[in-house]
Amino acid sequence: MPEPAPHIKVDIDEHIGTVTLNRPERLNALGAGMREQLHRSLLELEENPDVRVVVITGAGRAFCSGGDVKEMNERVESAGTPARQSVELQPMPGRILATLRAMPKPVIASVNGPAAGAGFNLALGCDMRIASERATFSQAFVRRGMHPSWGGTWFLTRMLGTARACELIFLGDTVPAKQAAEWGLVNRVTPHDELAAETRHLARRLAEAPPVVIALAKRGIYRSTEYDLAAALEYETYAQRVVWTTEDAAEGIKAFVEKRPPRFLGR
Repeated sequence: MPEPAPHIKVDIDEHIGTVTLNRPERLNALGAGMREQLHRSLLELEENPDVRVVVITGAGRAFCSGGDVKEMNERVESAGTPARQSVELQPMPGRILATLRAMPKPVIASVNGPAAGAGFNLALGCDMRIASERATFSQAFVRRGMHPSWGGTWFLTRMLGTARACELIFLGDTVPAKQAAEWGLVNRVTPHDELAAETRHLARRLAEAPPVVIALAKRGIYRSTEYDLAAALEYETYAQRVVWTTEDAAEGIKAFVEKRPPRFLGR
């Protein structure tokens, strides 16, 4: 009997690792072991020295519709309560988000369609977001009688402030891509047919950047939410000292003097 089709696809090309949520018939709902598959794939890409950038996207017409509500309902009917299942599922979102943040490589969410609930917050856990004009964003948890998960309360409060975070989480309204961009939830919006090309263009630019600099800068950006200015300046001094010891720093300076594009090797 043939193996079932994987629900997470991984492709590596030109230093770009693309992770595709591959369950289009269920709008890429996070069921059928997808959380575990996604986590394993991210860890493998993190460890792969040939990968400098990671892209997460969805197959079909959605990015990710969140948790698989039908699968949850089946388990509730068999167990009589969602409580036990809820507790069991919580560690994996934390592991995935921690991996995204700790990974010393930039991660782009290429949001090709609806991103709801956990799907919305998975996108927020990435470093940058490019959205198709067809993309929509919703904290759909409240409409299912559920509390936000996957870091929604943390991300939205820091990105939008408490009032707008309350609006999105309490009401569960759907935000179109243009509005999401105006609020700063996504970096840019593209015509749907140009999303893949625009994502590729950004990923290639990041892949051509000096990896040590990107890794240290990413760490500093996220730690800055915990630092005061003095601590942030201290970290920047540390990072600069590290970077000055790399071949990439020498290459960047030499390329500038020679009026040519630099070729960074990650060392």
